[in-house]
Amino acid sequence: MRLTAFILASLTLGTPALALGQDAAIAAFNAWCFKAGQTESSIRANMARSAGSPLPFDLVFWDVSIEPVSQDLPKGVERRCEVSFEGDHTDGAIAGLRKQMATPPVFGTVIPLPDTHQSLAGTVLIEGRELLAGRVAVVHVGTRYGKTFIAVDRLFDGLGGTKK
Repeated sequence: MRLTAFILASLTLGTPALALGQDAAIAAFNAWCFKAGQTESSIRANMARSAGSPLPFDLVFWDVSIEPVSQDLPKGVERRCEVSFEGDHTDGAIAGLRKQMATPPVFGTVIPLPDTHQSLAGTVLIEGRELLAGRVAVVHVGTRYGKTFIAVDRLFDGLGGTKK
């Protein structure tokens, strides 16, 4: 009865109902990883509202344009958002990612993969996307260490894409 009330309240308030497992990871990724202006703590809090706390998946997030990062970063990547979860669920991850990227506002257009990225072992999907104002992102789905991952990297301004 409480779960039914929660789901009905969530629908009424426009907040997604608590999702479970791989669905929670894919839903959280799609809901939050494409939104700019977030810190690591704010994206965790946003994801926890729909997926639960602690998060039922692993999250890697940083945006050096908003807050400093103390770890070594991949070449050219300004912002990363990645979720990973147990098992091989790449088909569902790709389907969810494709649906989200096609939902207005559409997430860029496909471009050749920038030099900053390459397909690695376990990669099922990787593609460059040209965003507004010539910015570039790379979306990546695959498996590693028995987990499915979905990632989006935004590159530093001026890397990849076409010059306008």
